[in-house]
Amino acid sequence: MSATMSNAHTRVPKNPLFREPSLLGGAPREIEFRDAIREAMSEEMRRDKRVFLLGEEVAQYDGAYKVSKGMLAEFGERRIIDTPISESGFAGMAIGAAAMGLRPIVEFMSWSFSLVAADPILNNAPKMLYMSGGQLGCPIVFRGNDGAGGQLGSTHSWAVEGLFSNVPGVKIVIPSCPADAKGLLKTAIRDDDPVFFLESERLLSVKGHVPEAEYLIPFGHAIVRRTGTHCTLASWGRPVIFCMEAAEILAKEGIDCEVIDLRTVRPLDLPTVVESVRKTNCAVVVDQSWSFASPGSELASQIHKACFDDLDNFVHRVHADDVPTPYSSKLEQEYLPNVRKICEAVRSATYRA
Repeated sequence: MSATMSNAHTRVPKNPLFREPSLLGGAPREIEFRDAIREAMSEEMRRDKRVFLLGEEVAQYDGAYKVSKGMLAEFGERRIIDTPISESGFAGMAIGAAAMGLRPIVEFMSWSFSLVAADPILNNAPKMLYMSGGQLGCPIVFRGNDGAGGQLGSTHSWAVEGLFSNVPGVKIVIPSCPADAKGLLKTAIRDDDPVFFLESERLLSVKGHVPEAEYLIPFGHAIVRRTGTHCTLASWGRPVIFCMEAAEILAKEGIDCEVIDLRTVRPLDLPTVVESVRKTNCAVVVDQSWSFASPGSELASQIHKACFDDLDNFVHRVHADDVPTPYSSKLEQEYLPNVRKICEAVRSATYRA
């Protein structure tokens, strides 16, 4: 079964393909986040004929965000499948296919639309292995855009990790850069448990270095994006970008921040965060979810438990404001975790407000 939020961290994965992209070398190339996702899916489909992609507009239209561009031409309509606008229907169909030995990738145009498929993806997929006594697995990846995509309004801007991380039996992956998107998605497709792969529409056109060599990134394996000594900033997904920007601003004020990218919230790499906090004696958690009962609140709770004697202040948290997502672009920017909020939280946590 899937690991829980407090699962152990494996520092030296046994699979030789579990490698950090930065250590692979080779000729540098920069590709977009969306292209990294496409490469991951295409490589895994060439490797394993049980893998197929289905969702709205993934085939004839090359994907609503062009993530699956060209895949229909290569793999054909039996493996790149356009579906009706019925998330509950095609999610349920894919779960049945997974139980029978196939390895579906289900694209939700937006994770906001997954809410109409709550029964199959939350009440069936995560419980398949448990309720069948190990007889039926559910190797399936649900992926798509998560969080505010830019003036999409309240009903199209859900950051669903706050809801779904409460469910045992699922793994939740939230990459922040193209290299991680590829390595984590390849791991997700090979995983035997249901994986929720949460992408940000605002990151799809972002370019980054992605090695051409084969690599996988293990779940529950955070990475330190920036070293520092005064405060630990822990985050995942798009807010990692805001943390890096805030760290640069704070450095000019003499506050040296360490930025940790968790990459996954189920499983959660607590040991890497604890190691950092015991060095900095200060922590700020940045989470695009609403604050109440969120992954950020869980991480803060675990930091308090593990680092009670090390902390010089309570763990500060930065979340989306506790209101529906505004449509106005300026209000939306203010509503989200942003650089200003992160800087203010760090100054408060380090007694420099």
